[in-house]
Amino acid sequence: MRDEVSALRTVAAYQFGSGAGQALVPDDVTVTHTSSGRPRQLHTETGRLATYGTDGRFTLGVTGGRRLQGALRRPRYRVVVGDESRPYVAEGRNAFAKFVREVDTGIRPGDEILVEHTGGDLLAVGRARLSGTGVGSFGTGVAVTVREGVGDASSAERA
Repeated sequence: MRDEVSALRTVAAYQFGSGAGQALVPDDVTVTHTSSGRPRQLHTETGRLATYGTDGRFTLGVTGGRRLQGALRRPRYRVVVGDESRPYVAEGRNAFAKFVREVDTGIRPGDEILVEHTGGDLLAVGRARLSGTGVGSFGTGVAVTVREGVGDASSAERA
């Protein structure tokens, strides 16, 4: 188990940067496995941290997003939206480029990211549809496909 936790921390640090390994894979993590023995779900008592995909990357749960939010300095892996988007994104709806107020310019399409409110509250986790620089250039369209919002009652069904 210790070797597996260490390997998962290495993947998290590679995917999200320094400090992400310990944040996303804490000492009290519970790892569930596929029938073939591959790691699949990472949980703590407070909820699902992430899913380890067959592509070797993590997809975040809100609990994991909160932990990463504390470990990564703003704006790393973040899209920040204003008041007009807050209730919709928190319910699990997508974040649109025209409502983005701040973005990590290093984001690439397909990256797992955090969606925050300008006040710093985590609203959702999801996958970037546009690059960080593309969000400002396009100004329209979906910036983030939200997987789970903080107020999304159906999010457990999609995990």
